[in-house]
Amino acid sequence: MTVVHDGIRVQDLAEAGEESAESAKRRQILEGARKVFLAQGFDGASMGEIAKVAGVSKGTLYVYFDSKESLFEALTTEEKRGLAEVLFKLDPEDPDVRGVLRTLGLSYLRRMGKPEHISSIRMVMGAAEKFPRLGQAFYEAGPCQGIARLKAYFDRQVEAGRLSIEDTGVAAQHFLDLCVSGMLRRLLFSVGEPPTEAQIQRNVENALRVFFAAYGPGAPQE
Repeated sequence: MTVVHDGIRVQDLAEAGEESAESAKRRQILEGARKVFLAQGFDGASMGEIAKVAGVSKGTLYVYFDSKESLFEALTTEEKRGLAEVLFKLDPEDPDVRGVLRTLGLSYLRRMGKPEHISSIRMVMGAAEKFPRLGQAFYEAGPCQGIARLKAYFDRQVEAGRLSIEDTGVAAQHFLDLCVSGMLRRLLFSVGEPPTEAQIQRNVENALRVFFAAYGPGAPQE
């Protein structure tokens, strides 16, 4: 018999509670996996160690993820997808395009320059040689999502006459590449320290200057 209280089925409440518990357990596992992967890399990590750090049994771990590869893919894609959603919240009707791009560029570069983010990129690149699907999933969840969101923003700016762009997808890639120019490659190879705020701001201002020279209103397009 289904019990109804204040118009809500008790069974529905129970099911919602079960789903919440399942979600919390999954997040617990992912957080443990993140710590292990960052500390030991993909090859060095083991499901046993991940279970231990996550505070679950190995049997419980395998209920949620059937392999280290599937766990790694879930972790990296969820983190990158969440990052894209946070960074690329762009108001297409904001007429201050330079201001919007400056804010995006600063947030993007601050995040990209974090040691833990650089470590995650290196880890995915190393794992992708043996498991190409992991690299593809990482790329589709992160870079592709960010570029798609920025492209949609540029499409609206072109319609409004605020930018002059023939291929907005290419322009989105150009802007992000300009922001990390001279910095990301150095960090990937562990050359020097993480960028200072002054260096980040200088990189973004240089990116804006080059971008608007190529794509500003009235810029010639071939």
